[in-house]
Amino acid sequence: MNLNLYNDIDHIRVLMNRCGEEGIPFVFILNFELTEGYFIENPLAQDEILFRMGDVGNQKIPGEGDGPNDIEIFPLSLKDYKKRFDVVRNGLYSGNSFLTNLTVRTKIRTDLSLNEIFNRSSAPYSLYVPGRFVCFSPERFVKIENGQISTNPMKGTIDASIPDAGQLILDDFKEKAEHNTIVDLLRNDLSLSATNVHVSRFRYIEKIKARNKEILQVSSEIKGTLSSDYREHLGDIIFKMLPAGSISGAPKASTVRLIQEAEKEPRGYYTGIAGYFDGDMLDSAVLIRFIEEYEGKMYFRSGGGITAYSDWEEEYREVLNKIYLPFI
Repeated sequence: MNLNLYNDIDHIRVLMNRCGEEGIPFVFILNFELTEGYFIENPLAQDEILFRMGDVGNQKIPGEGDGPNDIEIFPLSLKDYKKRFDVVRNGLYSGNSFLTNLTVRTKIRTDLSLNEIFNRSSAPYSLYVPGRFVCFSPERFVKIENGQISTNPMKGTIDASIPDAGQLILDDFKEKAEHNTIVDLLRNDLSLSATNVHVSRFRYIEKIKARNKEILQVSSEIKGTLSSDYREHLGDIIFKMLPAGSISGAPKASTVRLIQEAEKEPRGYYTGIAGYFDGDMLDSAVLIRFIEEYEGKMYFRSGGGITAYSDWEEEYREVLNKIYLPFI
């Protein structure tokens, strides 16, 4: 077993390439700033870092559990959110970005530990790093299988309890613009390593369940074909696409600078990526729906895409609407 935290992030890329070529299973975790990450060979043989990726993991079945289900939130004030929003809006108006993902850190209170939240949560991708964070993400980063690479960006969220919620989100002009931008960005990202890149499904709706609410999320699917030697380049393929476009924006370089100006703090592992390679297939997730532990307190990180058509009060409500525990 090889369980390591690396500050030399490029070493993880090299390890991914080697293990991909040799067919050695691994888990990798990368933070948003690409300054730190974990790499674990044969991850099913350890039980320190817990994960579930689809039907595979070292703790496969979420448990129902007893005790509290809810969290108490202490949100960023409207005034403070608007200050951040205005920084992004000015950057958009100046032409430095077409789409910027703006995120916030919300203090929460719960009697549950990070481990208990992981054990009880139900999500397509779940991850627990002791003393640091738990993540229950609904969003794939990329999947690589049989010479094909695919991604499923999520852009557009609405409370499912709103009448005609599905049609409302599909018809919303701002949401359309945001989704189109990110699909175009990720087509370009896949094209860095793949050929025949195309959108196989466009703006379909998925329902995300929590105990007290349901959220509708709009996604698309983009696919491409990799070269025959792709396994020995798994790390290269992943690293070329970072940071993930759906949680940064477009164009990437200037948008990341705008994010740093607006948020004024590192994201850490929130909106980074994690993935599992089983020796043949690689699946990975964007680290959203994320609770971190810092100096004895817990914080829920959430955000949303901002365009020139965004209303700051609606964006603030969306940030708060994404704070939930996905218990079955």
